[in-house]
Formats: sequence, structure tokens, C-alpha cells
Amino acid sequence: MKNNDNNNNNNKDTTIGILDSRFNQTLRNVQGLLKGRSIPGKILLSPRDPTDNSSLYSPTFQRSYSDAGTSNRAIETVEEEVRSGSKSFGGITSDSKSKTSTSHVENPSEDVQVRKTSMGARATDSARVMKFTKALSGTVVILDKLRELAWSGVPDYMRPTVWRVLLGYAPTNSDRREGVLRRKRLEYLDCVSQYYDIPDTERSDDEISMLRQIGVDCPRTVPDVSFFQQPQVQKSLERILYAWAIRHPASGYVQGINDLVTPFFVVFLSEYLEGSIDTWTMSDLSSDKISNVEADCYWCLSKLLDGMQDHYTFAQPGIQRLVFKLKELVRRIDEPVSSHMENQGLEFLQFAFRWFNCLLIREIPFQLVTRLWDTYLAEGDALPDFLVYIFASFLLTWSDEIQKLDFQELVMFLQHLPTQNWTDQELEMVLSRAFMWHSMFNNSPSHLAT
Repeated sequence: MKNNDNNNNNNKDTTIGILDSRFNQTLRNVQGLLKGRSIPGKILLSPRDPTDNSSLYSPTFQRSYSDAGTSNRAIETVEEEVRSGSKSFGGITSDSKSKTSTSHVENPSEDVQVRKTSMGARATDSARVMKFTKALSGTVVILDKLRELAWSGVPDYMRPTVWRVLLGYAPTNSDRREGVLRRKRLEYLDCVSQYYDIPDTERSDDEISMLRQIGVDCPRTVPDVSFFQQPQVQKSLERILYAWAIRHPASGYVQGINDLVTPFFVVFLSEYLEGSIDTWTMSDLSSDKISNVEADCYWCLSKLLDGMQDHYTFAQPGIQRLVFKLKELVRRIDEPVSSHMENQGLEFLQFAFRWFNCLLIREIPFQLVTRLWDTYLAEGDALPDFLVYIFASFLLTWSDEIQKLDFQELVMFLQHLPTQNWTDQELEMVLSRAFMWHSMFNNSPSHLAT
């Protein structure tokens, strides 16, 4: 009997080892695909019977990773070629690209294999740019296809158009796009004229208080990026935020919304300003161009927040609900981390509330934000639920470190996470884990039950 028990235990250990190995291999595979590497065959997402060949599937839409990921260095040449024949997309490629992540080579002993991987990535990038070109150049954009492409990153100079379409601000019908944008931009100008360009004597006490709070917050927005310290930039942000708050009285202005404007502001300015954001100045732009940028930011911010209205109403119940879901998900995925944080008396609201409120803008280098937001906007209405998985993946990046810290150290660590040197590689890893966990748990709520 003992021999049988030992054999059963050995078999269980072997099975667990195999499943853990397959899970880790799945993570490596998805990370590779996100960086543009093509892996043959199908990928198993969770420990299953070895005969089960289920493939990757997203509840939101089918994401094709065979052409995923972008290599900025490889894409520059292709973008120049495509741009010359695709002027309608607008936008200027920024020189402030983050360093390209180098894909891990499974067998580094062969230099030829390294060269082949590089060549494959370049071909993949070229194919992706052409797919975006094709998707945007048709009379009607197929939104599901655009979401699928955008999830893994959008070429810089196509980002303004892609974001407008993904958010539903610009219509999918290209024949109507110019007229709609013109009308919406005029509507924004009317709003500014009616509510902002008036003396304080014509405002209510609440409106005066709100405008003053916005005026205080604008100089604090992305303080480590000098561009946002320009008075003209802060004035534009103030106009956008005040106009939005006046038109959305159910929430009004809430601190943190000022951060949510910044990715839109940079992306839409990139249509008019060249080079690095560090060299940009608003004085180089005409008042018409500034108004267009502000209007696009206003409408896109409105579209984004329409899908998460209860995040910014009184007591912000939407955020509190997602923080609870995050706590439950972390408990399921990494019980030692969850138990340690609970034993130390650390509440998830103490650090994760800011993450949901500002969508991680304050937690990662600003040059990575637009890449992260490609995925955000590709998720569409499913974004709030998917944020839980992104933030769980983000937190558990430091699983080992967290378990070594006491309460005070945890608070300081989680408020000043060591992401200042992050590149696309670390961000893609966070997104790949989030995708896997979402696929494993989101349609199986019993997995998260107590």
C-alpha cells in the first residue's frame, strides 16, 4: 500500500510539475507573440488535459497574436514609406520613442537564429503597418478588426486617427469623418465661449470653486515632463477640464481626471508637432490648431469616461467595486502575497484607488502611457473589467519583494514603484499576463469564489 501511495504522490508531483511548466511556457509564448514572434501551433491558457487543444480566445474579440507587437526601430522605415502614400492618416512620428525591447532567443548558441528572429520581427512590423493602412483606408472601418490590431500597439503616426475611431468620436465611415470632426470642434468652441470665457461674476460659487481646483491641479499634472509645465499647455488643460465638468454635472471635476487628458493631448498634438515632446512648444501652433487639439481631447475624454461614469460620481463606487475585485483576483492568483498584505493590515484601497483613478498614468514612465492606452481603447466597453487583470499583473510584478516588507515599507514601496527605467518589454509582460489571467478567470467566476 505504501508503494502505491508513494507512486500516486510521485505521479501527482509529476503532473503538477508538468502543468506548472506548461503554464510558464504559455506565458513565455504569449510574451513572445506580443513582441512580434510567430509561434506555430496553438497555445494552452490553463492547466488542462494534455489532449485539449483549445486556443487563445478573448471574450471581447478574437485577438490574433501572430502579427502582434511593434519594434519601433524596424517600423520607422516602413512608416516613412507608408506615410508618403497615406497622407490622410495625419500625424508626425515622434522621435521620443522608448528603447526597443529585444526578444529573448530560446537557443542563443546560433547567431544565425538571432538574425532570423530580427528579420522576422521586421517583416512582421511591415505587415502590421500595412494591415493598419488597409483597415483605415477603406470606406468603412471594421471596428472589430481595428480593435484586434490596436490591442498590441498602434504605429505612432496612425494613433490619432485610430484612437478617434476606437472611441467612436470619429465615425467608421471615412466619407463622414471630416464633417463630423468639424461640427464637433465647433461645438466645443461654443461650449468654451459660453462657459469658460466669461467673468467670475457670471459663475455660481460651485463653478468658481471648481475652476480654482482645476487651476491648482493643472500645474501638478505629469510634473516630471517639462512640456506640461508650459503656461499655454496648462491653460489648454484647464479649458478642456472645465468644459467637461460643466457638461457633466453628475460628477463634476474630480482630481485625477486631469491625468486622463494628457495621453489624448500628446497624441493629438503629434499631428502638428515633430520630434521629441521635450522640444515641443505651444507657441509654434496657430489658435485654430490648438482649438482642434483641445476639442479632440474633450470629446475623447467624454467618450472614455462614458464607459465608467460611476468611477467619478460621489464616493466613486465604480472604483471601490473594482478595487474589491482586484483584491479577490490577487488572492486567487498569488495567495502568499494576499495573505502577507492582509497580515500587515494593508488595504488595497490605500494604493490601488489611485491606480484606477488615474489608470496607471502616475505609476509608469510617461513615454509608455500611449502604448498602454492602445490596449485600453482597444478593449472598448470591456475596459473597466480588464483593468482589474492589468493591475493584478502590475502588482504581482513585485510579488517576491512585497512579501519581505512590513506595513510602512509596503505603503512607501507601492506609492513609489521602481518603474522609472521600464521599457516596452516590462509593459508587454504586464499585458501578456493580464490577457492570460483574463482568459482563465473572467468567464469562470467560481474560480474567484471564496
